[in-house]
Amino acid sequence: MKLAILDRDGTLNPLGDEYITSPEEWTPVPGALEAIARLNHAGWHVVVATNQPGLGRGLFDVVALNAIHAKMHRQLAAMGGRIDAVFYCPHAADEECSCRKPAPGLLEQICDRYGAERSEVQVVGSCAAHLQAGSALGAQLHLVCTGRSADVDAVATALPAGVPPGTRMHASLGDFASHLLPAAPGSRPPVPA
Repeated sequence: MKLAILDRDGTLNPLGDEYITSPEEWTPVPGALEAIARLNHAGWHVVVATNQPGLGRGLFDVVALNAIHAKMHRQLAAMGGRIDAVFYCPHAADEECSCRKPAPGLLEQICDRYGAERSEVQVVGSCAAHLQAGSALGAQLHLVCTGRSADVDAVATALPAGVPPGTRMHASLGDFASHLLPAAPGSRPPVPA
């Protein structure tokens, strides 16, 4: 099974100063929804795994979180794409759970649900915790230089602190999709300048 597990905040939507607590506050990172649609059209399943400690802190409720994700799904459907499911951890950092990234619990649940071979899963995010969870899973890791990694140069040779060795870097989710997908028949690779 072709499965990509994406982080939400910083990968699909820009990071804000505070938690996203309503659908009105959710906007996509430019090009992110188009990248997911491209992956879907090439036969990839896309699932989101996200820490949402604002739930446990009472900053928003499950109804609000579902409304935020419903907006995300609608905007993606308008692009011809889909996210198969959203898995979230509602726990705060000081709560002991196996699902809050960097623990791999959410990603393990996703692999179990989809029957995916863990070593073939693509784990994509803009923060070290998401990629650390993917590393614990044994997945293939991809850092997108958006969100928490917006200041990282995707062609740099050194990975940011905390990012597991072997992680590939991409300027954006669109660049990750281009890396993963074969070129369209008849298309030519870009000519170096």
